[in-house]
Amino acid sequence: MALVRSDPFRGMDRLLQQLWGGGPGSTLAGPLAMPMDAYRKDGAFVIQMDLPGVQADSIDLTVEENVLTVKAERPAPPSSEDVDAVISERPYGSFTRQVFLGENLDSGNIRAEYDAGVLTLTVPVAEHAKPRRIEVAARPSQQALSA
Repeated sequence: MALVRSDPFRGMDRLLQQLWGGGPGSTLAGPLAMPMDAYRKDGAFVIQMDLPGVQADSIDLTVEENVLTVKAERPAPPSSEDVDAVISERPYGSFTRQVFLGENLDSGNIRAEYDAGVLTLTVPVAEHAKPRRIEVAARPSQQALSA
């Protein structure tokens, strides 16, 4: 398996957000505030995460062993005494998401691009995990030896 899909803490994060008021507009944004897609293409895994309103220089990517951590910051809108918010559904603050990478991915060569609010990470498959062709050597048959 190349990408571990389960996150054992996701359910707990969701529960804590519901219990302690971490809904939309809150600074307690969890994994759902950074939705992602992952797919395999051309010998690599591609991960795309939505980070609208985030500046590229506020995105922090780290890899430790087989865990890729994405941290980003979206500042709260400016507030003043003469502004009365009518609707506040957009999450802001610090966002963190961890992706568990399989052993067959080359975490040392991850490429990251950020465009139009979408962070695209390309994680190549490690050379030892790529399918390879094995040549079959033909042995001379007994008839060819006696002729």
